[in-house]
Amino acid sequence: MAKDESFDVVSEVDLQEVDNAYQQTKKEMSQRYDLKDSKSTLEFDKGTKRFTLVAPSEFVAKQVIDVMNTKFIQRKVDLKAIRWNGPEDASGMTIRYRGDLIEGIDKDLATKISKNIRDLKLKKVKVQVEGAKLRVFSSSRDELQSVISYLKEQDYGQPLQYINYR
Repeated sequence: MAKDESFDVVSEVDLQEVDNAYQQTKKEMSQRYDLKDSKSTLEFDKGTKRFTLVAPSEFVAKQVIDVMNTKFIQRKVDLKAIRWNGPEDASGMTIRYRGDLIEGIDKDLATKISKNIRDLKLKKVKVQVEGAKLRVFSSSRDELQSVISYLKEQDYGQPLQYINYR
């Protein structure tokens, strides 16, 4: 019997690139004429992987988020990696947005991806959930390639990477 080939499905973000994008956004906020005197602030807590944006209006907040998205794209960080909550009222007539960095595949998403792979009805493909990642096995490399191409076409609301292909 042939040895099984496998690959892992993970959702990871390069925190250094995220921090670089954050620093560039802060710098642009202090230099851009329409943002520098707006009294808006942007904070990033590396421990909780959460952004906190406080702005005087929703319009200014959207501008800051747009600047940050531009910096993410320049740094090749997938925009699906950050999930912004809706606006909250903050003190002093300001608006607060919170953005959470998405890393790892939670149990519900892992179940959904696993079910989608099983629904492909590829006989030799097996899926195993291992914490925050999925391992996909098969004795056929062609079937693994078709699983990867299928998963790339789907939108699961967060970036997925396919690593350890062997």
